[in-house]
Amino acid sequence: MDSRLASQRRSSAIVEEFMESHHLSFERVDERTFMVTLPGTSKLETHCALTIGDHSLGVSAFVIRKPDENMAEVHEWMLKRNASMYAVAFALNELGDIYLVGRLSHAAVSDSELDKVIGSVLQYADGAFNPLLELGFSSAIRREWAWRLSRGESLANLKAFEHLIS
Repeated sequence: MDSRLASQRRSSAIVEEFMESHHLSFERVDERTFMVTLPGTSKLETHCALTIGDHSLGVSAFVIRKPDENMAEVHEWMLKRNASMYAVAFALNELGDIYLVGRLSHAAVSDSELDKVIGSVLQYADGAFNPLLELGFSSAIRREWAWRLSRGESLANLKAFEHLIS
């Protein structure tokens, strides 16, 4: 067996063992891809793909869809945070949706490193959720608030944005 294939198999075994030992909700999509659901506070769930590549473990987690407004401010906010983040960075896909992405060499894949990377994904996705919604969807949040108020609907999951309502 060549060393590249051995590295891929080693990384795959470590990822699977990590998911099971940490009781994370995950599924094996195929022999190279793990999908894990991370529980959060602001963002209730973050879906993260861990993909065994030829030379590295890829990490990709959806944060929010393409913002409706203030794109320059949203991008500036993400770029400023990228400078101080560990293992992953904010990125856009071809539709403009916001993800966290990163790569880890197979040699670096270990239980402790996966713990740091998965923890970073959870921390950054959860911590970015409300600020990104506020920047990119404030008009929609105001409309939703008014609509719910007019119908007597619950405002519970909009309370974090109460300061946007004048």
